[in-house]
Amino acid sequence: MAFNHKNLIDITEYSAEDIMTILQTAQSFKAVNERRVKKVPTLKGYTVVNMFNEPSTRTKSSFELAEKRLSCDTMAFGGTSTSTVKGESLVDTVKTLCSYKIDCIVVRDKHAGAPYKIAQTSGLPVIDAGDGKHQHPTQALLDLYSIWEAKGTLEGLHVGIVGDINHSRVCGSLIPALKIMGATVTVIAPNTLLPARPDILGADYVTANLDEALPELDVVYMLRIQMERIEDAPFPSLREYSLLYGLNKDREKLMRPDTIICHPGPINRGVELDSYMADHSTRSKILDQVYAGILTRMAVLYLLLGGNDGANS
Repeated sequence: MAFNHKNLIDITEYSAEDIMTILQTAQSFKAVNERRVKKVPTLKGYTVVNMFNEPSTRTKSSFELAEKRLSCDTMAFGGTSTSTVKGESLVDTVKTLCSYKIDCIVVRDKHAGAPYKIAQTSGLPVIDAGDGKHQHPTQALLDLYSIWEAKGTLEGLHVGIVGDINHSRVCGSLIPALKIMGATVTVIAPNTLLPARPDILGADYVTANLDEALPELDVVYMLRIQMERIEDAPFPSLREYSLLYGLNKDREKLMRPDTIICHPGPINRGVELDSYMADHSTRSKILDQVYAGILTRMAVLYLLLGGNDGANS
């Protein structure tokens, strides 16, 4: 199937066919990642810049591994070691990078819209690795992949997204991606952790009652409380939040036998998930999501950069 995208910035620009192409390509890379030599010459000679202007563990490391396993040359860039701390503009920084004849930029930035600005300036393929509270499309893709692998389909599933909706760029990509793929989405959160217009998110239902929603869900997607983005206290205490919205062994009794649990990481243990639900419950797909991050990011790089057909063998 033809893949005609140059950038991955806004997941809503992708059709269900586009997304399924990425998921199927990601699945094809499983064989590479499960053998002794985890490297193919697919993108040999391509240079990818990882511009991470915001802290990251899973996204940054999985992009780096994905690039190396596709034989890309890579350059880490960003943070306090760059000339932006001297006042250099984003546009001038990107123009400097482009003068090195690079091929792709992966960017994470605290400012919403930064990846789009970089794409406009550079003319290169740009992958949004998270911008402000806007989007995080590769996170949505790895989530879809993990759910698809576990359930065998995405169409017709009922997914509940629980927690800090207002500050989550994960929601900005995951909710529309799920809707594109034919799933039903319920957002579950206290009103103080919802945006002023929850309907803009595109979810089918919004509720503040986790216990009522749980029996209806095929997938429970737990979000982290993003204390670094919260300016005012939206709830009395973390303990009270956990009592109302935390997933624990007792609350598991409300769930269907085949309901799975997802989380984008990092986990606030004892807040949105207890250790049993995170580590020991067979429902947890959290480590599967981490692994899916490499597969889906390999797939995105491969498809955007026009990798050689058959090179992942």
